[in-house]
Amino acid sequence: MSIDVWMQYLIYALVIIMLWLGIRFFWVSITQRIHHPEQWIHFAGRNEIPAEVIKAEKRYDDKVRLYNFWFQTKRISAENVPGDLAELGVYKGESAWFLHKMAPSRKLHLFDTFSGFHEPDLTMETGEAATYSWHNFADTDTATVREKLGDSPQLIFHEGHFPETTKGLEEIRFALVHIDADLYLPVKSGLEYFYPRLSPGGVIMIHDYTHKWEGLSKAVDDFAATIPENLIHVPDRFGTVMIIKNKQG
Repeated sequence: MSIDVWMQYLIYALVIIMLWLGIRFFWVSITQRIHHPEQWIHFAGRNEIPAEVIKAEKRYDDKVRLYNFWFQTKRISAENVPGDLAELGVYKGESAWFLHKMAPSRKLHLFDTFSGFHEPDLTMETGEAATYSWHNFADTDTATVREKLGDSPQLIFHEGHFPETTKGLEEIRFALVHIDADLYLPVKSGLEYFYPRLSPGGVIMIHDYTHKWEGLSKAVDDFAATIPENLIHVPDRFGTVMIIKNKQG
């Protein structure tokens, strides 16, 4: 068989593959489309959602997670829940950027080593996190995150190993906390530190609560057994659970 005939077959095969991929993409875009929540559409139309956030939402792949950030920041504002915001596990600042843009008047405390995992925290891990080493998520630093988030006095960086970085912060109260730390020990320490300082009506969101992160899930379950609130599951891509602190009667 000549080279020309082989080339024809190759072209036909490529065309069929491209058609299949196009049909699959079109089908997925219809059947798995996530629609904007009605409240998002309403407040966007009234210019009450920052234009930067609306633009970023279009390219953010976990829209359920993003919408939950927005609903919770809006809720604590509407209910006048006092306190600062915090994030434990900042990495490159993607979720911190959204939280800051959605609630720019609140202080946002950013806790991270900004140099990867603290190696002793990895020793007891199983599941997905057992494959990690200290250099996972190490491709970041405070300068990079500062550049992404912008220059604001409301952004407070706490660089180092948690919970040592909370020294001197005992009196701070929080309205919203986002924990994205992946491992048993930092998540356990995060819940033990933040929950007592969470204002009534305040929320703690813990990301990656799935079977893949066994240590993290155990830390959450163990802590949840000691408090009166129930865990609220959010069906975002990698699983989030929330603790909304009971309001004092």
